[in-house]
Amino acid sequence: MVFHKLFSKKRAMPAPCLAEGCRLYAIGDIHGRLDLLEALLEKILADAANAADGDKALVLLGDYVDRGPDSRGVIERLCHFAEPGFEVIALLGNHEDVMVQFLSDPAVGPRWCANGGDATLASYGVSVPAEADAPDDVWPAVSAAFNDALPAAHRAFLRRLAPWYAEGGYLFVHAGLRPGVAVEKQDVEDLIWIRQAFTSSMRDHGALVVHGHSITPAPDFQPNRIGIDTGAYASGVLSCLALDGTRRRILDTGE
Repeated sequence: MVFHKLFSKKRAMPAPCLAEGCRLYAIGDIHGRLDLLEALLEKILADAANAADGDKALVLLGDYVDRGPDSRGVIERLCHFAEPGFEVIALLGNHEDVMVQFLSDPAVGPRWCANGGDATLASYGVSVPAEADAPDDVWPAVSAAFNDALPAAHRAFLRRLAPWYAEGGYLFVHAGLRPGVAVEKQDVEDLIWIRQAFTSSMRDHGALVVHGHSITPAPDFQPNRIGIDTGAYASGVLSCLALDGTRRRILDTGE
């Protein structure tokens, strides 16, 4: 599989369909839950073993870090996921974006930690100020310690995260799209942060959008999008959309 551009919106889009023999697995927001990721990967590999020989892809929709207890372990696992026949496409989430910002801008530390970054720092062995209103002058030292603790392989993984990926009439992105704007012209801030303007829109986006970011109790199937963030860090349910041909199935870590 390769990184595809979408067709023009002026052309009628065919129903989403992966090429014959291809199978694609899209995983929603992991948020530091290495235990759930391992359980879901086991299910994915078992499912893929029953597929015909052909291209297989693992699409990761972003938000690997924060809130859950083992962000470091999640990134380490994804860095070393190498299964025969699998291509891995890792997308950028808003939490990775803020995490990378903190490496060079300590001022984002309080905002990041208020949204779960404290759990990520702890997973790397970096101490976080105990006071919510810690003075600004403590954050440069925390940022420096994080830079020292972050393995080169993890840094490289974060820097190569893609903003979106398209395949077989599907568009995969972390948060969604600004309705009415071609994907090539989207602001990355929208791709990783947008919520209501996207989730409330019934507009044809030129592809069926598969996204995370906006939590729902179960995968949310709509005519123009499929949301698969089931709040794994709190719910214990990490969800995956499995695609082959025109078929769509959900694999998850629920009972």
